[in-house]
Amino acid sequence: MLVPSYGALAALGMLLALFLAQRTARIAGVNPAQVWNLCVVALFAALAGQRLLLVLINWRDLRKHPSWMLGLAMIHHPLLTAAGTLVGVAAAAAYARWRQLPLRATADALAAPVALGLAFEQLGALLAGSGYGTETGVRWSVTYTNLLAARWSGTPLGIPLHPVQAYAALAFFILSVLLLVWLPARRQQGDVAGLGLLGIGVTVYMTELWRDQEGRGAMMGGALDGPQVAAIALVLAGALLLLDCKHARLSHEVEHG
Repeated sequence: MLVPSYGALAALGMLLALFLAQRTARIAGVNPAQVWNLCVVALFAALAGQRLLLVLINWRDLRKHPSWMLGLAMIHHPLLTAAGTLVGVAAAAAYARWRQLPLRATADALAAPVALGLAFEQLGALLAGSGYGTETGVRWSVTYTNLLAARWSGTPLGIPLHPVQAYAALAFFILSVLLLVWLPARRQQGDVAGLGLLGIGVTVYMTELWRDQEGRGAMMGGALDGPQVAAIALVLAGALLLLDCKHARLSHEVEHG
């Protein structure tokens, strides 16, 4: 039986993130059970959104070959990640509003678990050859030889590549630890979430410099790709959240002398 490494590592990362979120929810002062439900809703919504987009894009081929539906879970692409993220965030926000969860405190509780989940997702991408790096001569390069990597991710075979997924995984893991340490010491709700958005955005932008741009949506004449544009948006969102938190904190201090 073939076990897709990308799916296995991504699933493990989700489980670890869910369990970590139970701890961070208590630290952030949010109901852990509701945070668990929010995460499950967001994950299922994200997966459903990704699969639906794949089916719509490949509908003609899938009508001719229905058995190919079984292989959709092995496909990893930045467009799918973006679509799944948007659907998942929308579902999480809707659930939080419905259950009247404090949005900033909930976001603080989720920051470290999300970074941890991303770290494992990138480890899975490394094993599967997804989001592969540029050609390099460094001693720690990785060379793919499995035909499935070429089939599902377009990975070049027999060529030394930057293990950029490992770079990203390490950065996300360090970010998760830092956010977990910072959570009990936060001065205002939303601070940890803002730092998380900044850290994720910077990590995505920097690691894209070592990724092969094939199929990643070149923009501005190739100066940026799709994930880098998304990374800039994350950095701006994080900065705005931190500024808003700082303004709220100063207003609170003025009101109370």
